Amino acid sequence: MSRPGFVLEVDDRTPPMLVHEGEGFRLESFPLGSRVIYPPESLPAIDDVDEAITEALLHPVDADPLPSQLRAGMRLTIAFDDVSLPLPPMRSPDIRQRIIEAVLTMAADAGIDDVELIAANALHRRMTDAELRHVVGERVFRSFHPQGLLTNHDAEDRENLLHVGLTEEGEDVEINRRAAESDLLVYVNINLVPMDGGHKSVPVGLASYRSLRHHHNVRTMVGSHSFMDHERSHLHHSAWRMGRLLAEHLNIFQIETTLDNNVFGARYGFLQKPEWEWSLRDQASMLAMRRGLALAPQRLKHRRFHDLRSAYGLTGIHAGRVEAVHERTIAAVHRQQLVEVQGQSDVLVMGVPFLGPYNVDSTMNPILATCMGLGYYFNSYRGRPVVRRGGAAILYHPLAPQFNQLHHPSYVDFYEEILSETTDPLVIEEKYEKQFATDPWYIHLYRTSHAYHGVHPFYMWYWAAHAMDHVDDVIWVGADRRAAQRLGFRAATTLADALEMASATVGSDPSITYLHNPPHLIADVR
Repeated sequence: MSRPGFVLEVDDRTPPMLVHEGEGFRLESFPLGSRVIYPPESLPAIDDVDEAITEALLHPVDADPLPSQLRAGMRLTIAFDDVSLPLPPMRSPDIRQRIIEAVLTMAADAGIDDVELIAANALHRRMTDAELRHVVGERVFRSFHPQGLLTNHDAEDRENLLHVGLTEEGEDVEINRRAAESDLLVYVNINLVPMDGGHKSVPVGLASYRSLRHHHNVRTMVGSHSFMDHERSHLHHSAWRMGRLLAEHLNIFQIETTLDNNVFGARYGFLQKPEWEWSLRDQASMLAMRRGLALAPQRLKHRRFHDLRSAYGLTGIHAGRVEAVHERTIAAVHRQQLVEVQGQSDVLVMGVPFLGPYNVDSTMNPILATCMGLGYYFNSYRGRPVVRRGGAAILYHPLAPQFNQLHHPSYVDFYEEILSETTDPLVIEEKYEKQFATDPWYIHLYRTSHAYHGVHPFYMWYWAAHAMDHVDDVIWVGADRRAAQRLGFRAATTLADALEMASATVGSDPSITYLHNPPHLIADVR
């Protein structure tokens, strides 16, 4: 039996807690009475994955079996989640490979010869050939990629975009033309957190800036409570309107999968256990890892974490109509990640790890660290935020002002030019977004290299807008002080220093909650 998530109150017997801080971690002693929210252990995984895939395709939710929808002469497109999921990447074979191979087998049996595969990367960087090969497998890669039938979505290829229409709120729905004009679009999803999947797949992953700007904006982000609860998220409300419009014009067969919490595997197993359950071997592994990271050059530390491949187990797979499928998917995600929490705290503490959706095989620059901490982790709740309005957020990350010029060229200019003038998301959006979104050089790098779109750093800053609006103080422990100041935050050396700095906001004896993740958890705050 797996153990559900739980909340621990720190007492004088509680050992120091593990806190992630970029490409490393520290052991932190929290004040007595602090709450620590632990994620649930992994649910039992499905034993026969191939059988589960076949069952989902033959007995879909609110849709005809996939084989009955396939016919010779039809145009079939298979889209799939890009390199941003899952985190860390999955060991081979990736679940997307196994699903895609099953769909292609059924398509071949039906005599279909017009098939294309598209990575739904929206404004993310293009996947490399090696990354595509890892996701779809060697056989599919060799069969489709050399012929130009396995591609990355290009949100700036005007000839291969189709404006489908406007929602009732006047939102442009513009997606990949090949997908929009297909007789059947199969979408293969990994639902790592509740924010993923549903109508956030096709209308977002295959969209252009013209569509994305309607929900990736400051007003929508601040009004999204939270991103992990699609029924209360304004971002998801917009995506759902777009998805329902698409459903009137396009036959979409959605395949959604959910994974367990086996993020680190046996090698780093101590990272997934409560500290008081560490064996002598776990303690030795932890000490060896800390010493190794302390002595290792930056490049070696980076490779040690970014080369990690996780042995996730499949906990669920459902196929069929988007909304019916997603309802079952969300239930499966909640079973794995939901932790009941009573009430809010004055202070929320979060460690920001080495990897987020947008720095795979790259650098976690200060803007991405802000998005990961104040965007994703802060919003890892259902109901109410873990921290009260007007409270403080304390995060751990070095915030080193280092940028990957290949992946994040526009981030450099965003950090140096825009954040030096203002950190106000609304001012930034109004004055600078269009300039970066339409810059020819950024567009060229997005289309021909492996750069994120020029507007991407804006979106990362907007992701944090809800948290910045909600709390009155943000302090980074162990951060580069100049970088923290550039972001509009403060830096502290220790947790004690950070709490002293926050005392003007939350008092000298605040209630404190520490989110002990990864693995993922969703705080169900009552």
